[in-house]
Amino acid sequence: MKITDIKTLSVPHGIKNMFIVIVETDTGLYGLGEGGLSTRDLAMKGAVEHYRQWLIGRDPMKRDALWQEMYRSQYFEGGRALTAAISAIDMALYDIAGKALNVPVYELLGGKHRDFVDCFVTAGASSGPQLIERCQHLLDSGWSTIRVTAADHGPGRDDPTGPGLYEPRQSIPLTAQWITDLRQAVGLAPVLGVEYHHRLSVAEAASFCQRMPSGTLDFLEEPIRDETPEAYETLRTMTDVPFAIGEEFASKWQWLPYIERGITNFARIDVCNVGGLTEAKKVAGWAEAHYINLMPHNPLGPICTAATIQLAAAVPNHFSLEVWPNAEGKVFEMPELFTVQPQLEGTRFVVSDRPGLGVELNPDYVEQPFCWPEFPHLHRRDGSHQNW
Repeated sequence: MKITDIKTLSVPHGIKNMFIVIVETDTGLYGLGEGGLSTRDLAMKGAVEHYRQWLIGRDPMKRDALWQEMYRSQYFEGGRALTAAISAIDMALYDIAGKALNVPVYELLGGKHRDFVDCFVTAGASSGPQLIERCQHLLDSGWSTIRVTAADHGPGRDDPTGPGLYEPRQSIPLTAQWITDLRQAVGLAPVLGVEYHHRLSVAEAASFCQRMPSGTLDFLEEPIRDETPEAYETLRTMTDVPFAIGEEFASKWQWLPYIERGITNFARIDVCNVGGLTEAKKVAGWAEAHYINLMPHNPLGPICTAATIQLAAAVPNHFSLEVWPNAEGKVFEMPELFTVQPQLEGTRFVVSDRPGLGVELNPDYVEQPFCWPEFPHLHRRDGSHQNW
């Protein structure tokens, strides 16, 4: 079997595009992958085009060797743009291998540990009585792990690229108060966490945690940026709240200090950024050796979800998968693009036994004009820029 072509497709989905890679072969089998560098589609597309030049004619079954060649084939190896492209291609190669061997991808990763994959949901409100009402509704609907978001930005100056103002010191007391009230309202049983989207400094993150009673939060996700592990080590000494980190990590090497030095407690691995299933499986085993459970990042489309379900099925240390259901409890609902896609059943996904990833493209799909998505550009009152 030989690779005959590699194509890319950017499909508008919510506030961003799904960046899809399609690897075709001379047998008629094709594989699907998804890149995770959201809103920077053209960077991923350019990297895929470079790899395409020499991947055509190669054996798609040599997944690990091709991964190494893609990663090492330039002097400046690694980086999120390259590994997002590698992730999508690697995922597609696993999809092809599963279809060629007539087995689901989890069989290629060592076999199935579980029949279904538990998920967690994000509350649609971040503060106020509506937060407690929303979380109580989710608990009544069967969810046991709920993530809330930090109290949001307020009105700011005119800004065509985003909603404007975000002041961390105003968010901190409001978020801490309502999470404290939320815990009191729902009791000790639910798993509660908060996502701060790396908007805080070390001092701000410590101040936030110290404003809540110990045991209020089960995890604090991405409170600060991840470039400096030593900063997270400092924060670790200032709070007892477990950390959920890693959605931005682009290789096992970037995971190294966070696993080896005990910085993270939940591994927010993203198969569409870390280097695909080849790299994700290695990180999962490494995390297992340090008693760290996976809590995968999953904000993209059906291909990302399907690949992450297969990974979660094939490792012993999965905790909960991020999912974004609509008001009716459904995810995706994109029959115009996918004829087969993951279906959420209550608060979990049943592991697909279909060959490959278990996702199929609609052959009649008509490609839409490219759209230019952009996440909000936040600023503080003094005009300085703030992480989204």
